[in-house]
Parts: sequence; structure tokens; C-alpha cells
Amino acid sequence: MKNSPSVEEQREIHRRMILTRRLEEILGVMAKEGKTRGPLHRCDGQEAVGVASCMALNTSDYVCTTHRGHHVYVGKGMEPRRIVAEIMGRETGYCGGRGGHMLLGDASIGMIGGNAIVGAGIPAAAGMALSIQVLKQDRVAMAVFGDGAAQTGIAHEAMNMAGLWKLPVIFLLENNQYGLTVRQEVQSPVEDLFIRAAGYGMPGLKIDGNDAVAVYRAVAEASERARRGEGATLIEAKTYRMQGFSTSDMGGYQSDEEMAPWRERDPILVSAKALGALIGDKAVSDIASEAETDIQAAFDLALSDPFPTFEFHRPSGAYAEI
Repeated sequence: MKNSPSVEEQREIHRRMILTRRLEEILGVMAKEGKTRGPLHRCDGQEAVGVASCMALNTSDYVCTTHRGHHVYVGKGMEPRRIVAEIMGRETGYCGGRGGHMLLGDASIGMIGGNAIVGAGIPAAAGMALSIQVLKQDRVAMAVFGDGAAQTGIAHEAMNMAGLWKLPVIFLLENNQYGLTVRQEVQSPVEDLFIRAAGYGMPGLKIDGNDAVAVYRAVAEASERARRGEGATLIEAKTYRMQGFSTSDMGGYQSDEEMAPWRERDPILVSAKALGALIGDKAVSDIASEAETDIQAAFDLALSDPFPTFEFHRPSGAYAEI
């Protein structure tokens, strides 16, 4: 099928999803032990959206994400060791250990960064797309954001301008069913948010966000459309947040009955089944083992890396004695 990932790309998508899941699980344990700084926003169960969407883009394409963006970081090709180092405040982190887990970025691979402000990445991506259009570059920009951010005024403004000016931007709405502790149907009068695309004069579609191949195809098609000068696309990827809002969230509002069907549709299980039919279950198992080895090595190295050093420079002149 057109715009489908190759077998090798599916292997890499699967590997990166497992890397992300194990990253989150290990960080979750460390948070409970009091070894992390501040709350962490885990993306367990949402790996297919962040990983497969980024794999469908070129390295030079721009991506920005949210406070819950570890899967996007790994999907765009950021190194697990440096991700962990940044989260743990080490000098080898992507921002020198000073940014923390919500604010990672690496412009060399188009990862413009996460954002702690809900919805702020949406107009940022539209601005990046405008620069691409003005400079006549062969690039696209993509904003990954949640159903909570979709209710903000800046989401409307950015999509309105993107539709008006036919900007080369992909709005990837990661609907994980919750904004903080509030279910999506309490936030919006409509169940499917992609229908709003019609009001902005752009295509809108709904996909299974737990199917990595479906995510890849949708983003690849939207990317091709943007590069042809046909403008923006709104993609709503239906998925589910398997953890609380953050590691400081006590939970209790997600019932087992509600979560059970999503556990059965775990994106890693869906990927393993599809990939197993292509390369065999043994090869799929080997990918998981290799990813486990890699993430353990990333933590070992990152946790042995030094903390940043700070030098005090005494001012000169009139302020020297203050």
C-alpha cells in the first residue's frame, strides 16, 4: 500500500516503541524511589503515535511536542542516553541538564522541542511552516498535541491561519481520552475532534493511534500533500493514556473495565503481531531483547555522567562590592 513503512522501517518503529516503553517504566520506578526531580509525564500506551509519525518524516522536517513527549523524542531519533541524562540533570543531556524532561530538543534532527505550556507547540509549528513556505524549502512542520490542547484558543488561531495560507504543517492530535483527570467527552461537545478540520478548509481524518502502520501512512500522506503546496492536515489519532497525568497523580479515576480493551490493543502488542507475520516471532523477540539491552546501557551511562558545573563570575566596576 502507498506510503506504508518498509519492513526495515517497521522493525525500527517497533524497536523505538520498546525503547520508549522501557524508558517510561524505569523512570516510573525511579520516581517512586525519589530519584527523579519533579513529576514526569509518561506516555505508556501512546508510543505508536510519537514514534511512527516521526519515522514517516524526513530528518530535516520540524517537530514540536508536548509535556508528554518522550515517544516523540525517541521517534525523531534522539539518543536514549542523552534523553535520560537530560531528565536526570546531567551535563551530557541535550540541554546540558538544565531543561528537564519537558524541554528537550535537537535542532540538528528537526526536533525543535517539547513544551510545558499546553497547546503552545501548535502555533509554533504553524510559524515554522510559514518560514518553510517563505524560504521555499522542501520541509514540513508537525505539531503533536493532545485533546486538552485542542480546546485552546491558540489551536483555533493556528489552524485558521494554516488553512488560510495553506501552510505545510501537520496537526497531529493525540487523543488519549484525558485532559489532566477529565475525560475528553467532558471537554468537548463532539466525540471526534478531526471534524473541526472542515472549518479550517483542510482535510481531517481519524486513525487508530495504537496501530503504528496506520499512523505512519496518515502522516506520510499528509507530508506529501504539504510538500506539494496543498496545505495543512489535521489527523486525530485515537489512543489511551495508561498512566496517570504525571508521576504525582494518585490516580483512581481510570477503571479496570475502561482500561481493559486498551490493554488488549497495546501498540507494542499490535506491532509485534503485524511484524511477526513478516519476519517471524523469533526476530521480533530479538528486537525486544536488543532494545532492553540498549535502554539499560543508556541508563547506566547517563547516571554515571557528571552534573553541570556552575562558575561564579564576580562583577567589575560599580557593582564589584555588592
